[in-house]
Amino acid sequence: MSFAGFPDEGLVFYEGLEADNSKTYWTAHRADYEAHVRAPMAALLEELAPQFGAAKMFRPYRDVRFSHDKTPYKTHQGAVVTLGGRGAGSWYVQISADGLMVSGGCWRLESDQVARYRRAVADDVQGPRLEAEVARLRAGGWDIEGDRLVRVPAGFSADDDRIDLLRHKSLHATRHWTPEDWLHTPAVPTRVRDSWRDLATLNVWLGDNVGATTKEPRPRR
Repeated sequence: MSFAGFPDEGLVFYEGLEADNSKTYWTAHRADYEAHVRAPMAALLEELAPQFGAAKMFRPYRDVRFSHDKTPYKTHQGAVVTLGGRGAGSWYVQISADGLMVSGGCWRLESDQVARYRRAVADDVQGPRLEAEVARLRAGGWDIEGDRLVRVPAGFSADDDRIDLLRHKSLHATRHWTPEDWLHTPAVPTRVRDSWRDLATLNVWLGDNVGATTKEPRPRR
């Protein structure tokens, strides 16, 4: 199946799910999700795979075991491509009733990864490289996001260079488009492809300086 666009019916499906996040609604509209959300997302990822690699499409079900929000279904469809073998640095794409979102960077880092990230930010060579790349992305319209400490991280001073970056526990850049006509056309892969290319330097920096965690996986509860 070649990608022809995200049908308006998929956005309407998510509008309905936001209003009625229940098994009853999901069961009645499951075919709409499969045809108008999951199928076009799979086709989009197939077009992007030759350049960026295979993607993981996330399940539509929420993990409510440890959440105060017990609604059972996600109100968006997301997918991620991890920079091969680097351990940190990924591309992300998401469709919802709000439109299309693309992002890149890292979302969850273990403590050993955060420590390596901060050492690199404080380094006189790697730190300025990240600082310049973040400034370039922000000037290009990207939102720079990620979990951040309010306080100064241990071992650093409020007067340290790049203190804003040092506060980060994760770091990613995000761009969002509200629903417009082009979202329903084959123009989408070009938008996503160009955006992911723009994030390549950030992802390479994270792969080189943060890498994979060395911690043992957490046992599943």
